[in-house]
Amino acid sequence: MRSALTLCFGFGLLALTGCSETAKLPVESGYGPAPTLPEPNRTLLPTVHIAPAKGWPPGGKPKAAPGLRVDAFASGLDHPRWIHVLPNGDVLVAESDAPPKEQSQGLRGWIAKKIMARAGSGGPSANRITLLRDSDGDGVPEQRSVFLENLNSPFGMALVGNDFYVANTDALLRFPYEQGATRITTHGEKVVDLPAGPINHHWTKNVVASPDGSRLYVTSGSNSNVAENGMQAEENRAAILEVDPQRKTMRLFASGLRNPNGLAWQPESGSLWTTVNERDEIGSDLVPDYMTSVQDGGFYGWPYSYFGQHIDTRVRPQRPDLVERALVPDYALGAHTASLGLAFYEGSLLPQHYRNGAFVGQHGSWNRRPRSGYKVVFVPFRNGMPDGQAEDVLTGFVNEAGEALGRPVGVAVDRTGALLIADDVGNVIWRIRPAEQ
Repeated sequence: MRSALTLCFGFGLLALTGCSETAKLPVESGYGPAPTLPEPNRTLLPTVHIAPAKGWPPGGKPKAAPGLRVDAFASGLDHPRWIHVLPNGDVLVAESDAPPKEQSQGLRGWIAKKIMARAGSGGPSANRITLLRDSDGDGVPEQRSVFLENLNSPFGMALVGNDFYVANTDALLRFPYEQGATRITTHGEKVVDLPAGPINHHWTKNVVASPDGSRLYVTSGSNSNVAENGMQAEENRAAILEVDPQRKTMRLFASGLRNPNGLAWQPESGSLWTTVNERDEIGSDLVPDYMTSVQDGGFYGWPYSYFGQHIDTRVRPQRPDLVERALVPDYALGAHTASLGLAFYEGSLLPQHYRNGAFVGQHGSWNRRPRSGYKVVFVPFRNGMPDGQAEDVLTGFVNEAGEALGRPVGVAVDRTGALLIADDVGNVIWRIRPAEQ
């Protein structure tokens, strides 16, 4: 009886939160180097406006921008989240979902779990990396194999020489790799532990190697929305961590980044860039997600402020000393768009317009009315910095009934210069190329 009452109450809360408030501004106002930041709109309960996960019908696919074409590169995957392309052209796909939570977070945590399940997440994690080999570059892999298995919610991947690194949710692992190998069977060597623990709110950990391979940079999302679990739960979180893989040491590289995901080196400036998911529960118009160059020692505001010195009054005690030096992110990507994937384009297959610019995979909102994200966008760059408005590259992930046919996550560029997109609801890797080919 009690569980039935809890169930009814929980879904009652979901219904109430779904109609609590709506955006007053178009989502486009939350894009660019100077987004519109209205006053916070706090409500008793957060807005919940989910696109329920449905999956693609037979023959269905998203819509590419004019001049481009999209086709399925691989299908039938199990929650594909991230993509890494090896030097020989092999495409690696991390099939992964959140690890089992070790600690209950009460009714709020229960509701969050239901929300994620409805959005297409929260199932058992496949915990593997799959290899796709397209030897002739025609967009049809001739070979598919399990490259690594028995991992722990893997996400980011990096290759340095013959060392292949995997960022599990709780540790950075190193495996020996031989060029052309289709499977690794040896046990991984732990390089460093990564923040995990009983809450593990933002579980994904991405990794990218420095250009010379001497350092690795790992993302670590916050353990809360705005530090409601206490700052003691946020050690080495909301941060990018720098790892010395030979000494097996780690240090804080940049902080105040609520939930960084994408990591990539901008080809013109050589700077490290990241995509960041900002905080929730102060209205559909706040706070815009963003991408930014990352400074060594830089502080980006979370949890005390956002977009520089815009103070979040929910956080107690405040830290005016930190707020004073909070850096303003370089480019906003829209409120609640869940901007995850990041890839700078250095290929020659797509039109010259895309050269050196950034492709961003937007997983899509769960707490904005109307919805935002659920697409792949492109931000043009000039001289190493964003230069112009974001452009839609791949859309059509939500149908007229408001159901999510797919949700884009990681993005990468294959050996031919085509763009690859991981779709963790459609269980597909999409491939974008010029329409005339």
